[in-house]
Amino acid sequence: MSGLDPNLAVAGVLTAVLCAWVLTGGADLGGGLWDLLAAGPRKVAQRRAIALAIAPIWEANHVWLIVAIVITFVAFPRAFAAISIALHWPLTLMLLGVVLRGASFVFRAYAARAEPVQARWSAVFASASAATPILLGVVLGAIASGRIDADGDAIPPGTLPWLAPFPVVVGLLTLAIFAFLAAVYLTLDTREEPALQEDFRRRGLGAAAAVFCLAWAAFFLARTGAPAIWHGLWHSAWAVPLQLAVAACGLSCIGALWTRRYRLARDLGAAQVVLVVGGWAASQYPHVLPPHLTVADAAPAVVVWWLLGVLAVGAVPLAVAYATLMRVFKG
Repeated sequence: MSGLDPNLAVAGVLTAVLCAWVLTGGADLGGGLWDLLAAGPRKVAQRRAIALAIAPIWEANHVWLIVAIVITFVAFPRAFAAISIALHWPLTLMLLGVVLRGASFVFRAYAARAEPVQARWSAVFASASAATPILLGVVLGAIASGRIDADGDAIPPGTLPWLAPFPVVVGLLTLAIFAFLAAVYLTLDTREEPALQEDFRRRGLGAAAAVFCLAWAAFFLARTGAPAIWHGLWHSAWAVPLQLAVAACGLSCIGALWTRRYRLARDLGAAQVVLVVGGWAASQYPHVLPPHLTVADAAPAVVVWWLLGVLAVGAVPLAVAYATLMRVFKG
């Protein structure tokens, strides 16, 4: 244990927790986008399938986001403060989107069945579900851009780092990734309704194409918009193997969707997303807030060690409870 760097360990845990949230809560947000875009003769059935897939687990999925926020606040307080100051508006709007999405989802389920009432809550739910991933991606892109200093001031002063082209494209990419995951998951949730399954299969293929285009756009914009990310994804020793692995998972997932091997598509899609999130974190390492704050600028070692201990102890009941929930409601 003496050779373990606690700062690096907690950064690894934070990355793993973010992966867990993207694979669960992110997919729920993507389902909201498909609710917004529901169309055709099975429009009502599509929305019903989305609601049935999300309803039992949507609140539990956000536990990973809460854990990620707490880890950042405790382990990297300087970065947390700078990000909160510089990105106050997109963060506030993102949290408002999370609240509106959850509230409208519940109100739609228990409100009067009159069409105007249902339509109103559906519009709020779907719009908030679509806006929240974009705002999250904008925040991540702004953090990676290097245009926020250690005190939370924009570089250059007076600008809005989160409205630059790179963060905006990352926001759209985040929405596309979440929509892709949701569509792939829904092909399994609708396995007893072949027509609906085919609807979500086509949406999954369309979302995969959007992810491909937006990922390349973000990659090229990173050269000037996020130099730390660009350098990590282009010049690191692991860059080529990572990109090959992401491409292999992505193409294999598309092939599995095309041939209607839905369980394999789900596993490959999840693996691709984990590689993307992990690659993003690795390309930014050792920076938490490039280029001003690094993993070394964490809280005192005793605080980080205590945090790791609490996480280790709390992970056991959390994992058991979450696994039980998923087994009961998702088989």
